[in-house]
Amino acid sequence: MNRIAILGPGLLGGSIALKLRASGGSHVALWARREAAAEEILALGCADVASTDLGTVLDGADLVVLCVPVGAMPSLARAVAPFLRAGALVTDVGSVKSAVVAELGSIFPRFVGSHPMAGSEHTGMKAASAALFEKTTCIVTPTAATAAAALAEVSTFWQSLGCRVIALPAEEHDECVALISHLPHLVAANLVNTVAAKNAHAFEVVGPGFRDSTRVSSGPPAMWVEILRENADAVGSALDALIAKLTEFRQTLARSDADGISAALTAAKQTRDQLTFPQ
Repeated sequence: MNRIAILGPGLLGGSIALKLRASGGSHVALWARREAAAEEILALGCADVASTDLGTVLDGADLVVLCVPVGAMPSLARAVAPFLRAGALVTDVGSVKSAVVAELGSIFPRFVGSHPMAGSEHTGMKAASAALFEKTTCIVTPTAATAAAALAEVSTFWQSLGCRVIALPAEEHDECVALISHLPHLVAANLVNTVAAKNAHAFEVVGPGFRDSTRVSSGPPAMWVEILRENADAVGSALDALIAKLTEFRQTLARSDADGISAALTAAKQTRDQLTFPQ
């Protein structure tokens, strides 16, 4: 896969381009919707080609990476298809997979869904980093129809960027990320909103605990509206589970049950202490 086309110069697309350029050996073409964005990419030197013309960017591409919002992927995929050479491999970076895998799998003969678990509350090319994917996890979502060779090629691509690769069915992926990504974002956002409504003066004395636990709430709302709508069923189920846990803990607290409070906090500490995170 020497010729790689990246569609979308945001945080993820830009970071992929920067890493590929730093590693060398690949021809990198980047597509942007706006001329100003294409000019910025060329000025930064992170691509061999940058253009608003799909045909120019996709010319001879071995691998195409869709780095646009999930809702924009189907229409972009249909526009891309006529320009692809036979045998080209297509993947994406969408954080919701069931609908993407179903729709793009019907458009591209060689499509493998991907979701690199990397990002930031900051967005855009200016936030991109060649090190963004180092020691992160990328989830790939093959189907029964996915060729073994296509899965291996996509997995190797993400590994070359620094990712550990795990394969999950699209539906299980959506359930997992609802719990460990989408739910935490909602918790952080609602924590901020709760403090603002209950006693905004509390913001004047916040410490690192509040800072760290609410960092993700600074993410772009428009992007998160789309993610939450696309994964509404799994997110709703995760919310129900959290509400049940909070209700149970509220009852324990109302009883002043020291043993019950301790048991809940101890279980959380033990589980959290066993987890490993990228350094």
